[in-house]
Amino acid sequence: MPAPERIPPGRVTGTVTVLDLLTKGELTVRGQIREASNAVIYCSVAYEGQEAHCVYKPVAGERPLWDFPDGTLAQREVAAYEVSEATGWGLVPPTVLREGPYGQGMCQLWIDTQTEDAEADGDGDGEAETEEPGALLALVEGDEPGEGWKAVGLADVGEDRTALLVHADDERLRRLAVLDAVINNGDRKGGHLLPAPDGRLYAIDHGVTFNVEDKLRTLLWGWAGEPLTDEALAVLARLTDELAEGAPLATRLAALITPAETEAVRARVRELRHTGRHPEPSGQWPAIPWPPV
Repeated sequence: MPAPERIPPGRVTGTVTVLDLLTKGELTVRGQIREASNAVIYCSVAYEGQEAHCVYKPVAGERPLWDFPDGTLAQREVAAYEVSEATGWGLVPPTVLREGPYGQGMCQLWIDTQTEDAEADGDGDGEAETEEPGALLALVEGDEPGEGWKAVGLADVGEDRTALLVHADDERLRRLAVLDAVINNGDRKGGHLLPAPDGRLYAIDHGVTFNVEDKLRTLLWGWAGEPLTDEALAVLARLTDELAEGAPLATRLAALITPAETEAVRARVRELRHTGRHPEPSGQWPAIPWPPV
């Protein structure tokens, strides 16, 4: 019997789509990602001669949080994918809600990434040094981020020293900053950024999203207060239509988050369009997640 064909993000092979594979395929547990705070199972999934690797997060393995209803993180992960797809940016890997070996949970396509260091030390001249030219985060000496970088804030690097945490001035990250503002992401860490070998950027771990209260915590504050791009404003206008009562995105979100949370998404989109600017930290909530990477 020939080996199953691997299927990458967005690809359709014959009549099998990635979502078909994730939703209908047979899950086989291959291991567990133990660094995660909730249960994260590494699996393969096979369907009609196609195969891929995926991450399966069962609802039963979710750790209760004081500010989110129990057993809702998997649905929020799928909702984040739905909003990402509605933007047209494709920033979240294909994600579905399904039954698995440990009950219902979210199933998300595994993304192979570039090999790179997420952080690097500076050389004292304000320029970020990285071991890979495609690095998205860095630590630099001095007060200026250097060309091609945006400042986030000072970070304690030990021995009573601080360094400036910066992220790349990258249009992919800027789109992600807009998406995070829309879905109210409370946990955008550096380790959630997955640059793929084909040049695309994916983002993962969206369980702490869609709260009705302002929970935005992120490493992508470099554009805070700056005008949104024309592209972002056009996307927000499209989201307004997609979020209208009875519209496709609103209908899909209704099965995943509460009516109040969906209305809060609409309100955030309206506010972004009204101000025309990237949001700034509110001061009422820690602006940067911990640990940041």
